[in-house]
Amino acid sequence: MPDPAVPPTPAVPLAALLAREDLALRRIAGPSDPSLVVHAAHTSEMADPYPYLLGGELLLTAGVHIPDAAGSGTYFDGYVSRIVAAGGAALGFGLAPVHDTVPRALVAACDRYGLPLIEVPPRTPFTAVARAVWQLLAQARLAELRRVSEAQQSLAAAAARPDPVPAVLRQLAQRVGGWTTLYGPEGTEIASAGREPEPPVRETLAELAEVVRPSGPGTPTSATHATAGSHLAAYTLSSGFALGVATPTREPGDHTIASVATVLLTLLTGQQQSGSGAARSAALVRLMLGGTPEEVTPLLGGDGDWLVVEACQNDRRDRPSPGARGTARQAPAHPLPPDLVAPTALGAKLGSTLIDPVGETVRILLPADRTPEPQPGWTIGVSDAVPPHQLPTAATRAARALARARATRTPLVRHSTRPTLAGLVPREDAQAHARTLLAPLAEHPALTETLRTWLSLHGSWDRTAVALSVHRNTVRQRIARCAALLGTELDDPDVRMELWFALGQQ
Repeated sequence: MPDPAVPPTPAVPLAALLAREDLALRRIAGPSDPSLVVHAAHTSEMADPYPYLLGGELLLTAGVHIPDAAGSGTYFDGYVSRIVAAGGAALGFGLAPVHDTVPRALVAACDRYGLPLIEVPPRTPFTAVARAVWQLLAQARLAELRRVSEAQQSLAAAAARPDPVPAVLRQLAQRVGGWTTLYGPEGTEIASAGREPEPPVRETLAELAEVVRPSGPGTPTSATHATAGSHLAAYTLSSGFALGVATPTREPGDHTIASVATVLLTLLTGQQQSGSGAARSAALVRLMLGGTPEEVTPLLGGDGDWLVVEACQNDRRDRPSPGARGTARQAPAHPLPPDLVAPTALGAKLGSTLIDPVGETVRILLPADRTPEPQPGWTIGVSDAVPPHQLPTAATRAARALARARATRTPLVRHSTRPTLAGLVPREDAQAHARTLLAPLAEHPALTETLRTWLSLHGSWDRTAVALSVHRNTVRQRIARCAALLGTELDDPDVRMELWFALGQQ
């Protein structure tokens, strides 16, 4: 018959319970296999405890249910066989007040059926045995949680390495004490780590991987098998990939650890092999070989206009960027932060995989038919829709919208595209006027950006300081410098309007 199910909890070696001197338990029949484990303790005086057992229990009884004539019949055979059929791990028999000794027929039956029989002395109450079992279970559970937590951290660190897939396989093999392998869509071994098993085990694991390879509805995401002293497991990844794990034994927490590795490898293989990943690679190659934005953007999922989104997490939005005090905020030269989880999650919510973390902000490209919505935990600026060749301009507008959103504590601000005064003046004339008016600031980009932000926020020193991540005194100094270079009075509404119009032409 199939093995009975046992509760999904860490097991306790029966030997550890017998080693407790305070309990004074003694094994008097059945096997002494050190691998025997207990999942729980249960007390019952039922003549047939089968309906009340889940499997893996230490069943405790004082023999109240034993009839007087039990020693001369088949009572104990039926009693022990039912415990074994229910998956009981061991039987604990308490001496006194009903029985002074353990019945010999019970000892013989436990030997015949291979059920460990434990003698519980009169001074040890069943509650003490049950408490000891739960204490050992709690310790085992804590050890399992600690092991899983450490494995999760090491696997995540491995996924951030330059060679993430081999690193994750190596770390998984080390954590489960076995062999790990990555199967490609054709079933071939792409990479592996750990001590290689014998050829028959490898062949069986490869066959198990085929079981979880997507072949239609109902395909399992994982499968296990035991053979030749090894425990085998296979897991579905992305794009036809599969993960195989071979271990000498199945330890508590192994499945959880393997599941973490499965998620990481799914992301890693999916990033490399998915259609969107291949398209992004092709777009990058074309750009590096001199392609234009118009030629590249169809590969990225759109051939029309695009939006640029720039966002920052709320818990970071008021922190000055490194080197920001006294200068305009600049994007760092190496925009590769180690934590990509939050930006990736934001991109997924907005419906795009075109994500560029830049310092403490994230830039995302979206086709113009998407409508970005406010996201919890983020402050967002959105550009207007532009054709591909105007994306740099849209990026500037998104950054300005984000600055305004940060300054006004607004979750999302969109760049305004409503008709303005610029539409009443020929663009060439407006740009020529702007160049002439703003010429004194041409060599001072920090002053220009400060003036633009200050005017957009109606002359608020505090909000401008927040938007630029500088001190409010720095804002005052820069605005005073702007007034001096321009030779004008910035408190005059007409002057402000003219400057705002000119800045809009840049």
